[in-house]
Amino acid sequence: MFVLWQASMIISFLSFFFGLFTRSKTALLISFVTFLPIGYYFFGANNAFKLIALLAFVPLLIIYLFYRHEKRSAAS
Repeated sequence: MFVLWQASMIISFLSFFFGLFTRSKTALLISFVTFLPIGYYFFGANNAFKLIALLAFVPLLIIYLFYRHEKRSAAS
């Protein structure tokens, strides 16, 4: 079970950085989906570790910013 959790975290980080550097929305979406189990696990904490669950939404925010930037540059 622990190996699956580590694999999910590694895939999430790799796809996040790949999506960030190549501006790939698909890779960022994969990062979001693979980080959800980790965020769900930490959401049950009763201390500051609960904030780690919010990191799952960073790729979605970046996807929105990429979309907004593309839309703005296409209008010009």
